[in-house]
Amino acid sequence: MLHRELISFDNEVFRCYIGWSALLVLKMFSMSLVTGIWRFITLTFANQEDLMSPKLKVKFDDPNVERVRRAHRNDLENILPFFIIGLLYTLTNPNAFLAINLFRAVGISRIAHTLVYAVVVVPQPARALAFFVALVATAYMALQVIAAAAF
Repeated sequence: MLHRELISFDNEVFRCYIGWSALLVLKMFSMSLVTGIWRFITLTFANQEDLMSPKLKVKFDDPNVERVRRAHRNDLENILPFFIIGLLYTLTNPNAFLAINLFRAVGISRIAHTLVYAVVVVPQPARALAFFVALVATAYMALQVIAAAAF
């Protein structure tokens, strides 16, 4: 049975989930802006109508633009599942300390992933560590939701 107090700002777990989710939405929006900035810096435009000069040609292969695009795609593949499973996990009435720290781990590691992949490129294993922290935390929450559903 769903208890209404679980989806309330009085519930610190829900409040933390909402805060980290909103922060990650802003982080994903920023990736679009960073992609656009790199496109202008490198004059790498994917559409004919975006070319600022008749001398420019459509281009798809700038490594800086593509690195940011890959980081953004990685966000879409990992943050969107967190939004769903994090909310479902909140509905299981988890231990507040554990849940809040799982949400923090996902949020901080996704921000770190972007920093070491698309902003200041750092050699491996930095990116892999950031990726796997969020992946393991989200997978743990998913397993807890499955256990709570007991279907």
